[in-house]
Amino acid sequence: MKVIALVTDLIFASRISGAARAEGVSVQILRKAEQLLQVEGNLLLVDLNLEGAAGAAAEWGKKEGRRVVGFVSHMDGAAIAGAREAGLEEIMARSRFIEKLPELLRA
Repeated sequence: MKVIALVTDLIFASRISGAARAEGVSVQILRKAEQLLQVEGNLLLVDLNLEGAAGAAAEWGKKEGRRVVGFVSHMDGAAIAGAREAGLEEIMARSRFIEKLPELLRA
């Protein structure tokens, strides 16, 4: 499995990289939504608080065999609504995302 993470927060990038390493999974960290359409993978972990991330993630996820999991501050109702409007279905609060990260990487 090839994992892509679209995240600018260094702490979250480090946690994702560490969890992926522990699960024996390759992860590529991207910092800009524009980079997303240039990469291949099976699972996208995306920070929905990043500008343009929801739309780019929804577009990336259209290809068969790809899964998109978004995470967002539970207080950011606008980002959640925007992600749902873009077509994303799997959206988690940041705390829940970190809790489920090992499981997501094993799936």
